[in-house]
Amino acid sequence: MIMKHYRPVIYQLLPRVFSNTKTDGLKFGTIHENGCGKLNHINNYVIHQIRKQGFTHIWFTGIIEHATCTDYAKWDIPASNPRVVKGRAGSPYAIRDYYDIDPDLAENVPSRMNEFEQLVQRCHKAHMGLIMDFVPNHVAREYISDATPDGIAALGSADDSTQSFSPGNNFYYLPGQSLKLPDEIKNLPYNQDSDTDNYHESPARATGNDRFTASPEITDWYETIKLNYGVDYLDNHKKHFDPIPDTWHKMLDILLFWAGKKVDGFRCDMAEMVPVEFWNWVIPKVKEKYPDMLFIAEIYNPDAYLNYIEYGKFDCLYDKVGLYDTLKNVMAGHAHARSITNEWQKLDGLDRYMLRFMENHDEQRIASVHFAENARAGLPAMAISVLMNTGPVMLYSGQESGEPAEGESGFSGDDGRTSIFDYCSMPGHLKWVNNGKYDGGQFTKEQKRIFKFYTRLMNLCHHEVFRLGNFYDLMWCNEDNENFDGKFIYAFVRYYKDKVFLVISNFHKAEKRNIRVRFPADLMEKFNANNLSRVTGKDILEGKVKTLSTTEKIQNTGIDLVVEPLSAYVFSLKFESE
Repeated sequence: MIMKHYRPVIYQLLPRVFSNTKTDGLKFGTIHENGCGKLNHINNYVIHQIRKQGFTHIWFTGIIEHATCTDYAKWDIPASNPRVVKGRAGSPYAIRDYYDIDPDLAENVPSRMNEFEQLVQRCHKAHMGLIMDFVPNHVAREYISDATPDGIAALGSADDSTQSFSPGNNFYYLPGQSLKLPDEIKNLPYNQDSDTDNYHESPARATGNDRFTASPEITDWYETIKLNYGVDYLDNHKKHFDPIPDTWHKMLDILLFWAGKKVDGFRCDMAEMVPVEFWNWVIPKVKEKYPDMLFIAEIYNPDAYLNYIEYGKFDCLYDKVGLYDTLKNVMAGHAHARSITNEWQKLDGLDRYMLRFMENHDEQRIASVHFAENARAGLPAMAISVLMNTGPVMLYSGQESGEPAEGESGFSGDDGRTSIFDYCSMPGHLKWVNNGKYDGGQFTKEQKRIFKFYTRLMNLCHHEVFRLGNFYDLMWCNEDNENFDGKFIYAFVRYYKDKVFLVISNFHKAEKRNIRVRFPADLMEKFNANNLSRVTGKDILEGKVKTLSTTEKIQNTGIDLVVEPLSAYVFSLKFESE
């Protein structure tokens, strides 16, 4: 598998927002009022600046053409019906043409594919991989592809819409019923200047989030339609996989099309809403031609992890329902730091397959009032996410700048997330962009500290200890230690060959902790250090060297440390005799 050779360190960015420098936009503003980032903005220098932060890949979110209220009729790409678009910009996951690039992202719309291909070349020139979304579960209600290659039939073109389910259909139908959209969409500003009932769909098709009803709700993915992979959901999920369903072949064609553009990986949206049998079939076919292709599954069911790795053939999976949720609870004071141990134990050896993160486009910003209200709160959590194992890690653009996602852009509301539905920008992140210099020239002192921390942390991923080394959790041997506060402190060791690193995070929001960390005898034996008493350590996040302990046997007394609130430390240890 690909992760035997290197450790993917992924930088996620939404091009529409990433380089948009317009900050005086309007709520529900148009692209002309609020601005929009372009693929060409992400030039050689920008990619180099991202690479310097330690990243190996960039995940460009929202590359493929999707439903939007913006009219490109001049280039034969008319606006979608606003009744089935979320926000003026539209959701990047309501795909309108699997074979085309979102025109919003092009400086010259007719050359949009060429601009994308040049972006791929720029990434590769900088020795960076390019990851894009593959959205297999659903498409926009007005899916109309004008870029499908010759010889490939359009989705739904041969469907029998009189049948609710057929293995040969690409969609699911509700014969005799017309679609009734949620009443709430009438209140959206971009729907108020015209008849909100002029979108007609009969028979209605099932909605993307497995809603087999003609009346989806506003909280549903009402702007999308579910794709049919041969599972009859209304007949006890009966599977019809022989012969191979038509949708499978069409999805393989799409993956091979983009692989042919030399992309390096696919982040597979809502992968567990598609049968694992499909992944078992399609991923080997893609890797037969492109063996180094990286497949990442967005998945939220821990019970399915092993199946999607071993049978589904994925390289890595989201670790949202697990470490992310636990860390968020610790940050909020709803769980003790010691509970983190339970999460890696549950994985039973699957850690190396788990993609770790503390922000992405679906989750709230750490610095937002809806989450931690303080960007610094992410430092101890991210250190654990990044340094605990050898698997892939990800950072969402703006996290390293303390972006708070304040206010309301439009459809997404004020929810602590950077909107994926609206034309908007990231004011905190733009202080790094610094009018196109991408040098952090407008950073506050606090932002500089946070950015510096993340840069050193992400670069640590490539150190052999954190890429190949072993993990030892120190929580069990400090459980009865009155000088170790397991409510707020989490500590572990990573080691490889003759190198030993101690990692400590303090989640307390306001108080420093004077702690003593014990090392058990069996761990000391691994370092041949049982009879050694002096320990020197260099904090490689801060570059400071200090004597951590000059006592007798370390496992008897421990290493004394003072840890600041909302902090993380990585000490490179050396054991010596007096």
